[in-house]
Amino acid sequence: MKLVIFGANGPTGRLATEMAIAEGHTVTAVTRRPEAFPLSSAGLTVAGADVLDAQAVGQVVAGHDAVISTLGVPYTKEPVTVYSQGAANITAAMIDYGLRRLVCVTSMGVSGQAAPGDGLIFRKLIAPVLLAMGRTIYEDMRRMEDIVRDSDLDWTIVRPAGLFDATTVTTYRAAPERLSGKFTSRADLADTLLREATENRNIRRCIDVVTTEGVPSYMRVFLKEALHIGD
Repeated sequence: MKLVIFGANGPTGRLATEMAIAEGHTVTAVTRRPEAFPLSSAGLTVAGADVLDAQAVGQVVAGHDAVISTLGVPYTKEPVTVYSQGAANITAAMIDYGLRRLVCVTSMGVSGQAAPGDGLIFRKLIAPVLLAMGRTIYEDMRRMEDIVRDSDLDWTIVRPAGLFDATTVTTYRAAPERLSGKFTSRADLADTLLREATENRNIRRCIDVVTTEGVPSYMRVFLKEALHIGD
């Protein structure tokens, strides 16, 4: 397939790009800093474009079979619009150029629902702190989900739990239901995105994805991902 990946220079985007190339797909990796993109391949085109630029988005979307969005920003208290504005530009470009398949990433935090098996401490203490830290991000993710749902595209919204780095894909779980699990490796998330985009799974559904083996401690993930300690 001919895939275009937005947010390709982020950690999940790079993994998804690498996996797609390894499987023989043709990939256009979209990043604002193409000169910093670390991958190269005969099947790879690196496009310099800002997802907030509607004209640039249309130019990179044209001629592809499916779009994967791995857009993401660090925790911040400032207003966030990249998810919703990016989704608006991507969906509009896909409609203009006749593309149907869209797979994008938000977060389990968007649902606001406790997972089965969540303990009292996590539900009453840890989860509220994380949701407060990422309030503006989750608000914009919700706007993104509304935009994607309201489109007439063949979309799938993938909601990971807390992200961490891992070297290999595991036997993770992915399903259109609230799953028990607090962590998702970026390798498992990238594999989920690729499976959804290329195998047309879970059309017009939101799915959770969680890693079930080799997960790190909560403190390790919190320090690295939220506080950027130990990067």
